[in-house]
Amino acid sequence: MAPAGSGSLESLRERNRLQLLDQLRRRGSASRADLARLTGLSRSTVSTLIADLQASGLVVERAPDERVSQQGRPPTLLTLDRSAGLVLGIDFGHEQVHVAIADLSRTILAERVRELDVDRSAAQALDVAVELIDAVIAAADVDRERILGAGVGLSGPIDVAAGTVYAGKILPGWAGVRPVDELAARLSLRVHLDNDANLGALAEVTLGAGIGARDAIYVMVSDGVGAGLILGGELYRGTGGTAGELGHVLVDESGPICRCGNRGCLEMMAGGRAITGLLRPSHGDDLTLEQVVALADEGDSGARRAIADAGRVLGRSVAAIVNAFNPELVIVGGKVSAAGDVLLDPLREAVHRYAIPSAAADVRITRGVLGERAEVLGALELAARQSDVAAPATSSPVTGPRRGKGHQ
Repeated sequence: MAPAGSGSLESLRERNRLQLLDQLRRRGSASRADLARLTGLSRSTVSTLIADLQASGLVVERAPDERVSQQGRPPTLLTLDRSAGLVLGIDFGHEQVHVAIADLSRTILAERVRELDVDRSAAQALDVAVELIDAVIAAADVDRERILGAGVGLSGPIDVAAGTVYAGKILPGWAGVRPVDELAARLSLRVHLDNDANLGALAEVTLGAGIGARDAIYVMVSDGVGAGLILGGELYRGTGGTAGELGHVLVDESGPICRCGNRGCLEMMAGGRAITGLLRPSHGDDLTLEQVVALADEGDSGARRAIADAGRVLGRSVAAIVNAFNPELVIVGGKVSAAGDVLLDPLREAVHRYAIPSAAADVRITRGVLGERAEVLGALELAARQSDVAAPATSSPVTGPRRGKGHQ
């Protein structure tokens, strides 16, 4: 007979193993000391359970992250093995579809991008996404059965609970479309939807310029303007999921009419379309935002002036967020962020001028480091955090991961 209490002891070990796997799933990688701190388990318990998980093939060691500066010998990092499963990331930008596949250590195995007018054709965008998913799975040479789920980003106000885009004029081609249901049905996977700026924020505080930040604002300046809020280390979406719609904050009530139907929204004054609109009379009707940034880098005075003016306007709205949330960090991403200090210096100046001194003194304003990949990396991060990873009941070898159930 088994000793009394042996079942409850094994149940406790199983719960503790699941805790460790959950932390690795959420963080991508962590040291043994990190896992002890995060779970409240003793270091000896963590070491014993990690040894079991390594023997079963679910957890492996990897080299420390050189981006995080530390004194002394860096700790060995643990991560989930590729056999634990894979995730898909899909970013529907305004003008392109970007798809990637990664393992649970957040290592990208393949990615593809295709230009498309996403805003006006949901059906076509979804078709292209499925084609690109097939392409990245083939390029990565992996089994579809190992994919645990997909994260999806869209450039508009998202009802996260319903998996839909809020009705309105911002994404006219997506009215009545349920992208979560559509993709879940086509892919037979769990699918998780969020606003693209939220996903950019998630990526930058996990993998980029804001690693370790507890309170950070990600401001995405591309064709439009958006923001993602990280408060207390967690993504803040608000009651209905629309927190961070910075681009549609009123700047000038007599300004140009915005695609949302209001006048003088921030993105009409400081977004990429506004910047190119100012320069096309002097630089040609086919001028792109990427060309504007390149011209500014080359010293073109008109391009530098347009970007700097956008930075000043943007800074006034960012100052209001700094006053409201008192973040330690503001990360600026999106296409226009490639202009660097041409955009950031006037933005910083405006924040220090319009925010209260104590809040302005607390915040550091920096450029994101993930570039145009931030949103798809955030989609991968979202999928990884929501995925199910099975822990073995014993230390016997694992034949494969469990498949995720249903979609949310």
